[in-house]
Amino acid sequence: MQKGNIGVTTENIFPIIKKFLYSDHEIFLRELVSNAVDATQKLKTLAATGDFKGELGDLTVRVKVDKENGTITISDRGLGMTAEEIDKYINQIAFSGANDFLEKYKDDANAIIGHFGLGFYSAFMVAKTVDIVTLSYKEGAKAVKWSCDGSPEFTLEETERSDRGTDIILHVDEDCKEFLEESRLQGLLTKYCHFLAVPVAFGKKKEWKDGKQVETDEDNLINDTCPIWTKKPSDLKEEDYKKFYRDLYPMADEPLFWIHLNVDYPFNLTGVLYFPKIKSNIDLQRNKIQLYCNQVYVTDSVEGIVPDFLTLLHGVIDSPDIPLNVSRSYLQSDSNVKKISTYITKKVSDRLQSIFKNDRKEFEEKWDDLKIFINYGMLTQEDFYEKASKFALFKDTDNKYYTFEEYQTLIKDNQTDKNGSLIYLYANNLDEQYTYIDAAKNKGYNVLLMDGQLDVPMINMLEQKFEKSHFTRVDSDIVDRLIVKEDQKGEELPHDKQEVLSSLFKGQMPKVKKTEFHVEAHALGENNAPIVITQAEYMRRMKDMASIQPGMSFYGEMPDMFNLVLNSDHRLIKQVLSDAETACAEKLVPVESEIAMLTLRRNELQKAQEGKKDEEIPTAEKDELSEVEKKIEAQKTEKENILNGYAVGNKVVHQLIDLALLQNNMLKGEALTNFVKRSVEMI
Repeated sequence: MQKGNIGVTTENIFPIIKKFLYSDHEIFLRELVSNAVDATQKLKTLAATGDFKGELGDLTVRVKVDKENGTITISDRGLGMTAEEIDKYINQIAFSGANDFLEKYKDDANAIIGHFGLGFYSAFMVAKTVDIVTLSYKEGAKAVKWSCDGSPEFTLEETERSDRGTDIILHVDEDCKEFLEESRLQGLLTKYCHFLAVPVAFGKKKEWKDGKQVETDEDNLINDTCPIWTKKPSDLKEEDYKKFYRDLYPMADEPLFWIHLNVDYPFNLTGVLYFPKIKSNIDLQRNKIQLYCNQVYVTDSVEGIVPDFLTLLHGVIDSPDIPLNVSRSYLQSDSNVKKISTYITKKVSDRLQSIFKNDRKEFEEKWDDLKIFINYGMLTQEDFYEKASKFALFKDTDNKYYTFEEYQTLIKDNQTDKNGSLIYLYANNLDEQYTYIDAAKNKGYNVLLMDGQLDVPMINMLEQKFEKSHFTRVDSDIVDRLIVKEDQKGEELPHDKQEVLSSLFKGQMPKVKKTEFHVEAHALGENNAPIVITQAEYMRRMKDMASIQPGMSFYGEMPDMFNLVLNSDHRLIKQVLSDAETACAEKLVPVESEIAMLTLRRNELQKAQEGKKDEEIPTAEKDELSEVEKKIEAQKTEKENILNGYAVGNKVVHQLIDLALLQNNMLKGEALTNFVKRSVEMI
């Protein structure tokens, strides 16, 4: 028996390995199984070149767990090792090289994660003792056993083994007993080794017999050695791609379509990327692309390897050219990663362009599912915007689709305002905004449907991209002011009568938390609605942005501002005004007379003070003017109180307000119940 010292201290190696890799200590299984696969692949290469003339036989890599004895064994029938090779590859390189490795990555724990250089000694993340029992394929070689308990000491001795290859036996540590559970190992093997190029078996398949599960003689193979991305697209059918997608994502809807990646210059990249059905919840759709290196699973976090918007795709990327020490700063500067990212973006845009060009009907049918993906790409990647702007679509409220250029041509004659700006009208809820949509369509306008998760930031971006263009939601103003083609002409109510109407309705508006109503009267035509609620485009859009953009959260704290627009041409509004003036005349006449006299005096005082400096105006005049203004405000308040007192009992006022609120989905709870009761009474 040979005893030796590895040449490094335990303090330097194993505790640091466990500390740095604790969150990902499960990768020990990937490392050891992939090493076994590598040894097997190398033997197959030697056989192909004639350097190994023996029988290859069964090359399955086998993983076994012995819960009773606390061991996990990874076995292969690959190259095997001689005593000299163990000394070279395990004692000298693996462990002494660990010092340099740990020194290099001591300040970046993330960089050590997923680094294949860990190789064999990742075993000590879960094992208190590791044995290697191996027999080289070389003629005349003797079987040897190497053992180490995690200290600097090891033993190396001859042993009995009839078959070439290697067994790695892990004596699992007390704090890692979870890895002795079959279900835990099965899960890890499926995750990390699902597509390894050599068959990997984990025990035997089981079947139900006599009310319990019993082992069969058939190996429980956990991997597909020839996944579809390793095959030529010409050898695959549509169903092959769909089946692979179902295997990867059993609960997902069928994909829209896919892209088969296969390039070997100037970098190596294979894979299949799928376009899933995404309508909302972008964040839930991420981390669905699996990254492999020569069919060995690396990660499903591919940020930095593909552009951010492409992380919404599903599927597999396999490339030996992507560095596995995946620190974000390194990835961002790596030339191969940049080339791969650019290549994938181009393939995606080319595929979308091809579908749009060759089968626009299919493209339109899939647009609702594609929209959020394409919008995300256009918002975050300038070069993708340039390509996608040729096939991205607008959808209107009649379910018709237009490219950006087609839509501009459609509306330029009828939706250009007096300043020459093109006005894009849109709605984000067909049912809630039906009345506004209908009014706009009756004016000959077209209304877009923009109800997607990213439509608000898209609108902001398109206003910057499109020349002299504005987007206006169809309920942001009365229809005649959505697109102002010329200065407004028409007879409006006298100012004093507008004030009466405003007072009648303003005092009866419901008190809603963080909501304010401004009441105004306009001549809208006798055939239009008597009352309309609108919300200014700018503030509403800023509040929408606040919900998805943290830096604008202060807009979200501001109250919702609505305009209650009274149609002074409508018979019901005219009736309310006439009835109020008649009913309140006796109380209003002296108040209005007092206001008129006070206003006259205020005007006299203001005229007398015109052109004078502040110090030239007598204090008495200043005080009088201030007193007159206070009295005017007091009389106006009195007038409002008189009108408000009258309006409290006016059912028509309350009915009109509630109808407008109901139309905007703002009438709820007790107010809705009162509206129903009042409606029945009035009928």
